[in-house]
Amino acid sequence: MDSVSLILQYFPNLTEKQKDQFGQLFSLYQFWNEQINVISRKDTEHFYERHVLHALAIAKVMEFKDGSDILDVGTGGGFPGIPLAILFPNCNFHLVDSIGKKIKVVQNVAEALKLENVKATHDRAENIPGKFDFVVSRAVTAMPAFISWIKDKFKAEQNNDLPNGILYLKGGDLTEEMAPVQQTATLFEIAHFYDGEFFETKKVVHVKMKAK
Repeated sequence: MDSVSLILQYFPNLTEKQKDQFGQLFSLYQFWNEQINVISRKDTEHFYERHVLHALAIAKVMEFKDGSDILDVGTGGGFPGIPLAILFPNCNFHLVDSIGKKIKVVQNVAEALKLENVKATHDRAENIPGKFDFVVSRAVTAMPAFISWIKDKFKAEQNNDLPNGILYLKGGDLTEEMAPVQQTATLFEIAHFYDGEFFETKKVVHVKMKAK
Protein backbone atom coordinates (compact mmCIF):
# COMPACT_ATOMS: atom_id res chain seq x y z
CA MET A 1 0.00 0.00 0.00
CA ASP A 2 2.18 2.82 -1.23
CA SER A 3 -0.31 5.61 -1.74
CA VAL A 4 -1.75 8.57 0.09
CA SER A 5 -3.78 6.09 2.18
CA LEU A 6 -0.49 5.17 3.88
CA ILE A 7 -0.21 8.76 5.12
CA LEU A 8 -3.81 8.69 6.36
CA GLN A 9 -3.06 5.54 8.35
CA TYR A 10 -0.67 7.50 10.56
CA PHE A 11 -2.13 11.01 10.18
CA PRO A 12 -5.90 10.43 10.13
CA ASN A 13 -6.97 14.01 10.88
CA LEU A 14 -5.90 15.61 7.62
CA THR A 15 -8.15 18.21 6.02
CA GLU A 16 -9.54 17.61 2.54
CA LYS A 17 -7.05 20.15 1.21
CA GLN A 18 -4.14 18.31 2.81
CA LYS A 19 -5.37 14.97 1.47
CA ASP A 20 -5.53 16.48 -2.00
CA GLN A 21 -2.04 18.00 -1.69
CA PHE A 22 -0.49 14.74 -0.47
CA GLY A 23 -2.35 12.92 -3.24
CA GLN A 24 -0.80 15.16 -5.90
CA LEU A 25 2.77 14.58 -4.70
CA PHE A 26 3.39 11.32 -6.54
CA SER A 27 2.46 12.56 -10.00
CA LEU A 28 4.36 15.81 -9.46
CA TYR A 29 7.56 14.04 -8.45
CA GLN A 30 7.12 11.41 -11.15
CA PHE A 31 6.98 14.23 -13.71
CA TRP A 32 9.99 16.09 -12.34
CA ASN A 33 12.02 12.94 -11.83
CA GLU A 34 11.84 12.36 -15.57
CA GLN A 35 13.39 15.80 -16.14
CA ILE A 36 15.80 15.90 -13.19
CA ASN A 37 16.76 12.94 -11.04
CA VAL A 38 15.66 14.20 -7.62
CA ILE A 39 14.74 10.90 -5.98
CA SER A 40 16.20 7.45 -6.42
CA ARG A 41 14.57 5.54 -9.29
CA LYS A 42 14.31 2.40 -7.16
CA ASP A 43 12.44 4.35 -4.49
CA THR A 44 9.73 5.58 -6.85
CA GLU A 45 7.48 2.58 -6.21
CA HIS A 46 7.85 3.22 -2.46
CA PHE A 47 7.45 6.98 -2.78
CA TYR A 48 4.93 7.56 0.00
CA GLU A 49 6.73 5.30 2.47
CA ARG A 50 10.37 6.23 1.82
CA HIS A 51 9.97 9.92 1.11
CA VAL A 52 6.69 11.35 2.36
CA LEU A 53 6.04 9.25 5.46
CA HIS A 54 9.74 9.27 6.34
CA ALA A 55 9.75 13.09 6.20
CA LEU A 56 6.66 13.22 8.40
CA ALA A 57 8.40 11.21 11.14
CA ILE A 58 9.62 14.62 12.30
CA ALA A 59 5.99 15.51 13.00
CA LYS A 60 5.68 12.48 15.29
CA VAL A 61 8.46 13.99 17.40
CA MET A 62 7.60 17.68 17.10
CA GLU A 63 4.19 19.17 16.35
CA PHE A 64 5.25 22.65 15.32
CA LYS A 65 3.25 25.48 16.86
CA ASP A 66 1.64 27.97 14.48
CA GLY A 67 4.06 30.68 13.42
CA SER A 68 7.17 28.51 13.82
CA ASP A 69 10.00 29.16 11.36
CA ILE A 70 11.73 26.07 9.98
CA LEU A 71 14.82 25.91 7.75
CA ASP A 72 15.27 22.77 5.61
CA VAL A 73 18.97 22.45 4.71
CA GLY A 74 20.01 20.28 1.76
CA THR A 75 16.36 19.80 0.87
CA GLY A 76 17.10 18.14 -2.49
CA GLY A 77 13.74 17.90 -4.24
CA GLY A 78 11.90 19.08 -1.14
CA PHE A 79 12.30 16.52 1.65
CA PRO A 80 11.48 16.75 4.46
CA GLY A 81 10.28 20.33 3.88
CA ILE A 82 7.43 19.89 1.40
CA PRO A 83 5.50 17.17 3.32
CA LEU A 84 5.99 19.10 6.57
CA ALA A 85 4.76 22.31 4.93
CA ILE A 86 1.59 20.51 3.86
CA LEU A 87 1.05 19.16 7.38
CA PHE A 88 1.78 22.49 9.09
CA PRO A 89 0.23 25.17 6.85
CA ASN A 90 0.51 27.84 9.56
CA CYS A 91 4.29 27.49 9.86
CA ASN A 92 6.94 29.03 7.61
CA PHE A 93 9.35 26.78 5.74
CA HIS A 94 12.53 27.95 4.01
CA LEU A 95 13.96 25.18 1.82
CA VAL A 96 17.60 25.53 0.81
CA ASP A 97 19.88 23.55 -1.48
CA SER A 98 23.19 24.31 -3.18
CA ILE A 99 22.04 22.59 -6.40
CA GLY A 100 19.93 24.94 -8.48
CA LYS A 101 18.02 22.35 -10.51
CA LYS A 102 16.73 20.72 -7.32
CA ILE A 103 15.46 24.05 -6.04
CA LYS A 104 13.69 24.50 -9.37
CA VAL A 105 11.77 21.30 -8.61
CA VAL A 106 10.90 22.55 -5.11
CA GLN A 107 9.65 25.86 -6.46
CA ASN A 108 7.47 24.16 -9.07
CA VAL A 109 6.04 21.60 -6.64
CA ALA A 110 5.25 24.30 -4.07
CA GLU A 111 3.57 26.40 -6.75
CA ALA A 112 1.52 23.47 -8.07
CA LEU A 113 0.31 22.70 -4.54
CA LYS A 114 -0.29 26.40 -3.74
CA LEU A 115 1.97 26.16 -0.69
CA GLU A 116 2.19 29.80 0.32
CA ASN A 117 4.22 28.88 3.42
CA VAL A 118 7.23 27.64 1.40
CA LYS A 119 10.21 29.69 0.27
CA ALA A 120 12.94 27.97 -1.77
CA THR A 121 16.48 29.30 -2.18
CA HIS A 122 19.46 28.13 -4.23
CA ASP A 123 22.33 28.78 -1.84
CA ARG A 124 24.49 27.30 0.90
CA ALA A 125 23.01 27.14 4.38
CA GLU A 126 25.73 29.38 5.80
CA ASN A 127 24.54 32.26 3.60
CA ILE A 128 20.89 32.19 4.63
CA PRO A 129 19.91 35.19 6.80
CA GLY A 130 17.45 35.10 9.66
CA LYS A 131 16.79 33.00 12.74
CA PHE A 132 14.71 29.85 13.03
CA ASP A 133 13.00 27.70 15.65
CA PHE A 134 14.22 24.50 14.00
CA VAL A 135 16.53 23.33 11.25
CA VAL A 136 15.43 20.08 9.60
CA SER A 137 17.32 17.84 7.20
CA ARG A 138 17.56 14.32 5.84
CA ALA A 139 21.07 12.93 6.30
CA VAL A 140 22.97 15.43 4.15
CA THR A 141 26.23 14.99 6.06
CA ALA A 142 27.63 13.84 9.41
CA MET A 143 26.19 15.75 12.36
CA PRO A 144 29.37 17.65 13.43
CA ALA A 145 29.77 19.10 9.92
CA PHE A 146 26.08 19.89 9.71
CA ILE A 147 26.19 21.81 13.00
CA SER A 148 29.09 23.90 11.71
CA TRP A 149 26.88 25.07 8.82
CA ILE A 150 23.87 26.16 10.88
CA LYS A 151 25.13 26.89 14.40
CA ASP A 152 24.14 30.59 14.27
CA LYS A 153 20.65 30.10 12.82
CA PHE A 154 18.56 29.72 15.98
CA LYS A 155 16.14 32.04 17.77
CA ALA A 156 16.60 32.78 21.47
CA GLU A 157 12.89 32.57 22.34
CA GLN A 158 11.33 29.13 22.73
CA ASN A 159 7.84 28.56 21.32
CA ASN A 160 7.59 24.78 20.96
CA ASP A 161 7.49 21.74 23.22
CA LEU A 162 11.06 20.74 22.33
CA PRO A 163 13.93 23.23 22.68
CA ASN A 164 14.92 25.04 19.50
CA GLY A 165 17.42 23.01 17.52
CA ILE A 166 18.02 20.44 14.82
CA LEU A 167 15.58 17.71 13.78
CA TYR A 168 17.55 15.31 11.61
CA LEU A 169 16.49 12.15 9.77
CA LYS A 170 19.25 9.58 9.93
CA GLY A 171 19.69 5.79 9.90
CA GLY A 172 22.06 3.17 11.26
CA ASP A 173 24.37 3.20 14.25
CA LEU A 174 24.93 6.82 15.25
CA THR A 175 27.02 6.23 18.38
CA GLU A 176 30.27 7.56 16.99
CA GLU A 177 28.75 10.37 14.94
CA MET A 178 26.66 11.69 17.82
CA ALA A 179 29.42 11.48 20.44
CA PRO A 180 30.38 15.19 20.20
CA VAL A 181 26.76 16.27 20.90
CA GLN A 182 25.53 13.42 23.09
CA GLN A 183 24.80 15.78 26.00
CA THR A 184 22.34 17.82 23.92
CA ALA A 185 20.95 15.11 21.61
CA THR A 186 17.91 12.84 21.85
CA LEU A 187 17.32 9.97 19.42
CA PHE A 188 13.77 8.89 18.56
CA GLU A 189 13.29 5.49 16.88
CA ILE A 190 10.95 5.89 13.89
CA ALA A 191 9.95 2.22 14.24
CA HIS A 192 8.07 3.28 17.39
CA PHE A 193 5.80 5.41 15.19
CA TYR A 194 5.50 3.38 11.97
CA ASP A 195 5.37 -0.25 10.89
CA GLY A 196 7.61 -1.61 8.14
CA GLU A 197 11.11 -2.92 7.61
CA PHE A 198 12.28 0.33 6.00
CA PHE A 199 12.00 2.18 9.31
CA GLU A 200 13.71 -0.38 11.53
CA THR A 201 17.04 1.48 11.79
CA LYS A 202 15.76 4.99 11.04
CA LYS A 203 15.76 7.76 13.63
CA VAL A 204 14.77 11.36 14.20
CA VAL A 205 17.64 13.07 16.00
CA HIS A 206 16.92 16.19 18.03
CA VAL A 207 19.91 18.34 18.97
CA LYS A 208 19.26 21.28 21.28
CA MET A 209 20.95 24.43 19.99
CA LYS A 210 21.59 27.76 21.68
CA ALA A 211 21.04 31.14 20.05
CA LYS A 212 24.21 32.99 19.01
